[in-house]
Amino acid sequence: MQKITFDRIKPFLAVVFLQFGFAGMSVLSKAALNHGMSNYVLVVYRHVVATLVIAPFAVILDKKVRPKMTVPIFTKLLVLSLLEPVIDQNLYFLGMKYTTATFAAALINVLPAITFLMAWLLRLEKVKLKSIRSQAKVVGTLATVAGAMVITLAKGPVLELIWTKGKTNHDQQNNGTNLHHSIKGAIMITIGCFSWACFVNLQAITLKSYPAELSLTAWICLLGSIEGTILALVMERGKAAIWAIGWDVKLLAALYSGIICSGLTYYIQGVVMQERGPVFVTAFNPLCMVIVAIMGSFVLAEKLYLGRILGAIILVAGLYLVVWGKSKDYKSSTSSIDEKTAPDKQIIQAGSTGNKKSNHESTAKNSITIDMSGGEIVPRDEQVHEQRSPITV
Repeated sequence: MQKITFDRIKPFLAVVFLQFGFAGMSVLSKAALNHGMSNYVLVVYRHVVATLVIAPFAVILDKKVRPKMTVPIFTKLLVLSLLEPVIDQNLYFLGMKYTTATFAAALINVLPAITFLMAWLLRLEKVKLKSIRSQAKVVGTLATVAGAMVITLAKGPVLELIWTKGKTNHDQQNNGTNLHHSIKGAIMITIGCFSWACFVNLQAITLKSYPAELSLTAWICLLGSIEGTILALVMERGKAAIWAIGWDVKLLAALYSGIICSGLTYYIQGVVMQERGPVFVTAFNPLCMVIVAIMGSFVLAEKLYLGRILGAIILVAGLYLVVWGKSKDYKSSTSSIDEKTAPDKQIIQAGSTGNKKSNHESTAKNSITIDMSGGEIVPRDEQVHEQRSPITV
């Protein structure tokens, strides 16, 4: 009973762990960017670290389950490594440069809605408009988009916290984040979310033909490192000094994001995705927003604005409508599977009963009898044969 309960909560524990990892990455990455680190270089170092950590485990543990590499699979790996490690992460960090870590973490909550729409179009997600749970997912998706727009456009008064009074952060020293920067950063983060949603759905499709999560993670990180390096050399040409890194927050951001948010994240979400689907993996992003808001106010002295908090509340409400509809789908799918397997169990039980009866009859036929006249032990089948044979004198 305890094992069954733990198996049920394992996916929830896994995605909650991912959100804590994302929250730490947002704060550390923002600190590294504030200290002048290039976002292109951060992405490259991040995936080099992830490749060095994951590759040995993939070589050893996936040796028996790793399928043969084919051209279609390798093409999917190239696209995967381009969508998330290169496009999404660079746009996310660029958007964070123009805004704050809390703003980026709040806006990225639009990801589950985008993932749901794409999964619906790709027929990875079932939608029946007459069903209550499908209506909840559609309404929740619209509310999520509305909340994201409120976060972007509405700022409102500053909410002073006890530990942020008298502190100024990097953005406030540069006259804060104005509306132009907020819109610019929001567009970049939204495009990054779209790219991430494409990555999640394509990863779910790729796992069907390449069901080796560790090897898939290692390939994504390796190819992402190569593609990210090419992009960094193009975008930061003539700036050799940007590749220098010391024992500071830049190194910590690269190590943390590489091990936790690239290596472990790709693997864990691949495992959970095979059981619960791509929408479930992205459904817990609001937890990351709350953690980043608290950590950002402590570490980065970021200000919280009333308008953005209201937008986040709308977004979270819409998101959990999507999650509620998704949870109902999961329960109905498991119950339908049980109903389908029940007749098979009855057939198996009926077959085993019939086998027992037939074995009993064959045993009775092959049993022996004792001929009292001659004192000999004669098998029953021979006795029947003797009784049917004509008597000759």
